[in-house]
Amino acid sequence: MIASLRQRITSFILDKNFNEIFIGSIWSFSAQVAAMALGLITSVMIARLYGAEMVGIVAITQAFLLLATITTVLGTNTSILRLIPEHISKYSASSAFFLYRKTQYLVAVVSIAVGTLLFVASRWIAQDVFGKPYLAFYFGLASCFVVFRSLMDLNTQAVRGLRLIKLFAFMQVLPSAAVLFFLITFTYLSVGQNSPVYAQMIAWACTAMIGVVLMHFHFRKKIRGNDVVHPMSLRELLRISSPMMMTAAMTFLLGQTGVILLGVFRTETEVGLYAIAVKLATLTSFLLAAINSMAAPKFSELFHKGELNELFYIARKSTKLIFWSTLPILFVLIVLGEMILKKFYGADFSIAYPAMMILIAGQLVNSMSGSTGNFMNMTGNEKQFRNIVIGAGLVNVALSLTLIPRFGILGAAASASVCVVIWNVCTLVYIKQHYGRSIGYIPFLLGPVK
Repeated sequence: MIASLRQRITSFILDKNFNEIFIGSIWSFSAQVAAMALGLITSVMIARLYGAEMVGIVAITQAFLLLATITTVLGTNTSILRLIPEHISKYSASSAFFLYRKTQYLVAVVSIAVGTLLFVASRWIAQDVFGKPYLAFYFGLASCFVVFRSLMDLNTQAVRGLRLIKLFAFMQVLPSAAVLFFLITFTYLSVGQNSPVYAQMIAWACTAMIGVVLMHFHFRKKIRGNDVVHPMSLRELLRISSPMMMTAAMTFLLGQTGVILLGVFRTETEVGLYAIAVKLATLTSFLLAAINSMAAPKFSELFHKGELNELFYIARKSTKLIFWSTLPILFVLIVLGEMILKKFYGADFSIAYPAMMILIAGQLVNSMSGSTGNFMNMTGNEKQFRNIVIGAGLVNVALSLTLIPRFGILGAAASASVCVVIWNVCTLVYIKQHYGRSIGYIPFLLGPVK
């Protein structure tokens, strides 16, 4: 029995195409663990030293900036992940580099314009939208860093497109490490109550600049003098990217509607409690992100080579790995979650435990569904995926507007989990109908991946 199990594990890992995903996932997983640990230390430090209200302000500021960058990145942070491997396999590294550079310039120009508009409107947003005039300072500050956050997102995904595994792991850890470094520094220097916000903004700026330098360096190493360059117009780039931007916008709604509407209808303290519940509950999905980081470019490569059988084999195998890897984390959070909240964040944060359990239920479905979003985007189904996520996002907003004013963080958690389920189930149904096959994995029902 042991020999048979060892043989199955060896076969599972040493598969020709899956091996690249598996090895890359180990690097990404290690980076995710490091980033998660650093993020938890940071959140505990903010909660202990600055209080739940500052945790809430940081969460609102991050949500504001993330929403801004959706409109500035224009979906190129997803499309570049598909287009770089496509241009390298079809044309050359030079072709991929010129496409990347054009995208970088586009994102920088749009980010500066949008950041300027948001800075001018920050007082109106704080007072008329959130009903909290004192947030104007934080929104104005965040507006100045829109361009850095946008370039950080673009470069991190471009690294994935080049399949630079170790560099991608570094780029995953860098923001969390930089935030903690600046937070400790500012706290030691007694900069003030806003130190957590300053630390976050400066960390993103540093990551963005380092990413720009690293991307140009590694592209230059791959370029050859006789490379064939296939130019892509901005119109064509935006045609591919715009559905992905809509998907990103709706994904943002799924993840951040709770934070935003709690900020509108409830107190910053409740926002802080919910933010911690989300942070812990989504520990069950960091393995999904680690595996996705390497699976997406492989999906693109196999699809554009026409190897559909291998594509679905790899996708199903990835889903199975995701599920069994996240299950132990899920179990620990269910059993020890309340104690973790009390011990690390303080007794007041135990109120977030029921909301965390609701969020974990959605994450369980997420892990059984696999890399649904990446699969759709990498296989030319970005418009259909956009429509699915728009529908789920609208349901999330409607549920949140109904439940949050009355039930607070429980309403936010319920809305988010319901919509994660809708998103994944609808995507799996579409894939099944379109290809006659599924990438989902239900243990003990669908059988092993062969």
